[in-house]
Amino acid sequence: MNKFKRGLFTALLLTITIILSVGCGSTNQNSKNESSGQSTQKSIKLTVSAAASLKDSMNEIKQLYIKKHSNVTITYNFGASGTLQQQIEQGAPVDIFISAAVKQMNLLKDKNLLVNTTVKNLLKNDIVLIVPKNSTKVKNFDDLTDDNVKKVALGEPKSVPVGEYSQDVLKNLKILDNVKSKAVYGKDVKEVLTWVETGDVDAGIVYKTDALVSDKVKVVASAPKDSHKDVIYPAAVIKGSKNMDEAKEFINYLSGDEAKKVFEKYGFNVGK
Repeated sequence: MNKFKRGLFTALLLTITIILSVGCGSTNQNSKNESSGQSTQKSIKLTVSAAASLKDSMNEIKQLYIKKHSNVTITYNFGASGTLQQQIEQGAPVDIFISAAVKQMNLLKDKNLLVNTTVKNLLKNDIVLIVPKNSTKVKNFDDLTDDNVKKVALGEPKSVPVGEYSQDVLKNLKILDNVKSKAVYGKDVKEVLTWVETGDVDAGIVYKTDALVSDKVKVVASAPKDSHKDVIYPAAVIKGSKNMDEAKEFINYLSGDEAKKVFEKYGFNVGK
C-alpha cells in the first residue's frame, strides 16, 4: 500500500513539474515576442495609387513615415490619374488613391468605391510652360504658334489631368487650334517632362512641381489663373481596402505638418 502511495505521489509530482515547465517556456517566449514587438505589431502592406506628379515628394514622405511605423510597408503605383482611376474600377487591390484632379475622384465616388468620409483635398499646383534649358525658341504661350516651333508636348487630355488643364489653357488663350497640329501626347506628366528634357520637343506644359525637380528644363511662362480649373489633389481610402484603419492613418499623416513641409519643398501649395 505504501509503495502504491509513493508511486502515485511520484507520478503526480512529475506531472506538476512538466506543467510548470511548459508554462514557464510559454511565458518566456511571450516575453521575447513582446520585447521584440512581435505580439503588439502586425505587418501591414499599403498600396497607394498616386498621380505621377507626386512621385518625388511621396517617395520622401514614405521614408519619413516608415521610420515611425516600422511595421508598415508602402507600395506606390504612380501614373496618370485617369488610368489609375480605371484600374481601381476594375478591381485593382488599392488602399489609397491620390488624384491630380477632382474629376477622377468624383467618378470613383459616384460608383460607390470610396470611403466618403476620408475624401480630402490635400494640395494645389500650378500649370507652367517649359522648354529645354538652353532653348530660346519659346518665351511665352503665344510663341507656340510660331512656325519655328514644330512639336509641343502635352498630356493626353482624356486620361491625364495635366493634359486637360493644358487644353483649357490653350483654349482660353485662343491658340488651341494652332497648337493641336504640333501636339504630341504623353501618357503622364513625367513623360511630357522627359520629352522636353531630351529636346525631342520644343516645349511642353507640365505642373510647376515637375519643372522644379529638373535641371534640364526652364519655365518660360505660368498659365494665367483664370485660364484653367484649380489644380487640386484629392485623396481618399478605397472602400475595398483590407487595411482600413492604417490607410486612414496614412491619409491623416499626409495632411499633417511633417508631410506638408515635404510637399512645400517640392513646390506644392498646401492649405491655400
